[in-house]
Amino acid sequence: MSKTKTTEITHYEILFIVPNKFTDDEAKTVSGKIEKTISDNGGQITYSEYWGKKKLAYEIKHNAYGYYGLFEFDLEGKLLAKVDQTLRLSTDVLRHQIVIKKKKSNEELTRDKEIRAKIDSKKAAAEKTLEEKNKKTSTPSVPAKKTDKRVDLKDLDEKLEGILNAKDLI
Repeated sequence: MSKTKTTEITHYEILFIVPNKFTDDEAKTVSGKIEKTISDNGGQITYSEYWGKKKLAYEIKHNAYGYYGLFEFDLEGKLLAKVDQTLRLSTDVLRHQIVIKKKKSNEELTRDKEIRAKIDSKKAAAEKTLEEKNKKTSTPSVPAKKTDKRVDLKDLDEKLEGILNAKDLI
C-alpha cells in the first residue's frame, strides 16, 4: 500500500473567482454550479461563503474585478482530479485553488466564534468612542474662513481608473 496516496475522505477548501462579465445573480448561479460539480463527484459541502465583487490585485484575462466564493468540502482523493479538471475547463471560472484543510473540531469552532465575537465587540466599542470623540471636536470654536470641498473616495477611484484605462495618454 502506498504511503502517500490514500482513498479515505479528505477535507478540502476551494477558493474561486468568477469573472466580472457576469452580474451578481449570475455569479451566484455559477457558484451553485461549482457546488453541484463537487456534489456530483461524491463530495459533501460542509461550509460555504460568498464574498461578492472585489477588485483583483492585477488584471486576469482583461478582468479587473471578480466575484469571490469559498467552499469547504469532503471528497475522496482520487475524485478530486475530476473536480479540478472540470473547473479548469470551465469558462465561468476565472481562477480557482483547491487546498487540503484540517477539519476543525466542534471545540475549535466554538472557540473561533468566541474570538470573533470579542473582536467584533472591541471594534464596535472603538467605533463608538471614535464617534463620541468626533462629536466633541465637531463644534469648531473659530468659524472656518474657507469652504473645504471634499471629494468622495469612490469618485476619486473612478476618475483614477478612467485615467489609467485611457488609451490616448501618449
